[in-house]
Amino acid sequence: MSSQSDIEWTEQTWNPTVGCTKISQGCKHCYAEKMALRLRAMGVRGYENGFDLSLIPERLEQPLRRRKPTVYFVNSMSDLFHEKVPFPFIERVFNVMSEAGQHTFQVLTKRAERMAKFCRTRSVPDNVWLGVSVENRKQGVPRIEVLREVDVRVRFLSIEPLLEDLGRINLNGIQWVIVGGESGKKARPMQEAWATNIQRQCDQAGVAFFFKQWGTWGADGRRRSKKANGRDLDGRVWDGMPERAGCI
Repeated sequence: MSSQSDIEWTEQTWNPTVGCTKISQGCKHCYAEKMALRLRAMGVRGYENGFDLSLIPERLEQPLRRRKPTVYFVNSMSDLFHEKVPFPFIERVFNVMSEAGQHTFQVLTKRAERMAKFCRTRSVPDNVWLGVSVENRKQGVPRIEVLREVDVRVRFLSIEPLLEDLGRINLNGIQWVIVGGESGKKARPMQEAWATNIQRQCDQAGVAFFFKQWGTWGADGRRRSKKANGRDLDGRVWDGMPERAGCI
């Protein structure tokens, strides 16, 4: 079965692949790696290889069994566009998403170039949103330009963990931005000014803005639990999100 999600900006997770490899500073304290190792220790099916990349074709039809319109985060425990996921398998994932038109699918990657290459010769269904992670200037920001090349109804940025001030970013062709701080014992702090800088740029550009969390470090620079630090930014909670396909 797909899983109910604790991630604030989605409803369910769907993992036809699990496992990944680290390629940037945003991967340094990967929550999925820790969770995969924990699930392997518990004997959970699908995690026999821990965080080594694994294809799980028996999970492909999970969204087709659910009739209620649902927002799915695809591969919360992996990266669909990892180099070891063959294009024919990705094609099967996209075919399922196209067939399950009642749902909305959010696909997030750090491998923007491979995503763009895959989409170059294929049409992306309107119920599929494509996004890239943007954790810093050096590795994250260049992914935005690659995402902009992809012909898709909704393009989004997951700026989490936000590791530094991104300065001025080009939001042309971007419909949604998520911002959040890092969680965990070794979390790196996020400064409030970094987050408000992005929020104000989204406001100016008419882009939906979602503030996911402060993470381990709060706006006051104090280390507390994620729950204690909350989701308030500049005095309010930001829950912006694009319209789902068919709801416009």
